[in-house]
Amino acid sequence: MSATVRAAKAGLWALPAYGVLLGLSTITHQPSIDDFDAYARYITTDIFLISHIGASIFGAALAILGGIALTTFLVRGRAATSAIVGLALTTIANVFLAAAFGSSAFVQPGLGRAHLAGTPGMAALNDDTAYGPPFFATALSASFLLIVAAIVLGVATARTDRRLRWHGVAYAVLIPLFVLSGFALQIAQPVAGFLLAAATAALALRLPQVARTHPADTPVSV
Repeated sequence: MSATVRAAKAGLWALPAYGVLLGLSTITHQPSIDDFDAYARYITTDIFLISHIGASIFGAALAILGGIALTTFLVRGRAATSAIVGLALTTIANVFLAAAFGSSAFVQPGLGRAHLAGTPGMAALNDDTAYGPPFFATALSASFLLIVAAIVLGVATARTDRRLRWHGVAYAVLIPLFVLSGFALQIAQPVAGFLLAAATAALALRLPQVARTHPADTPVSV
C-alpha cells in the first residue's frame, strides 16, 4: 500500500471527527440577542469560546481535510468531475464559515463583558459589528454553499459505486439537515452532527474496501 493511499485512508477519519465536533458544538445555543443580558452572559462563557475555536473553526479545517481524502479516492471513478467540484465548494464554504466563526469568537465576548460591566450601547454595537450586514452576508452565503457542496460531494460518492450509495446519500442529506436545523429546529442540530459522524465513520471503513476491489478507480494501485 502506497503512502498516498495510507494518508487518504487516515484522512477519511477527519470526517467523523468533524461530525462529532458539529454535534458537540450545538448541544447548547446562545440566547436571542433580544434578551441581551442572557446573551451577554452566554457569550462570555468558556463553552462559547471553545465551541467556536475548538469545534467550529477546527471543525471547518477537518471538513476540508476529510473532503480532500474523500476526493482522492473518488477522483479516478465515474464521478471524478463532481467530486472535484464538491471539494472546491467544500473548501470555499468552510473557509468563509471559519471567518464568520472567528468573528464571533473574537468580537462577541468583549462586547458581552463590556455590557455586563455596565458599559452602555453594547447592544447597538453588537448589531453593527458582530451581527452587522457583512457578517450575515458571509455566514448565510457560506451556509448555502456548504449545502450545495455536501449534495455535490455526496452524489459523487453515491455514483462511484453502488456499495457507496447510502453513504453518499447520508452525506448529501445530513450536512444540509444540520445547517437548516440551525435556523428552524435547533434541537435537531446535535443529532444531525452525531449521525453525520456515524455515517462518515462507516464511509471511512467502506471506501478503502471498495477501492481495493476496483484498483483502476483508486488514486494509485493498492
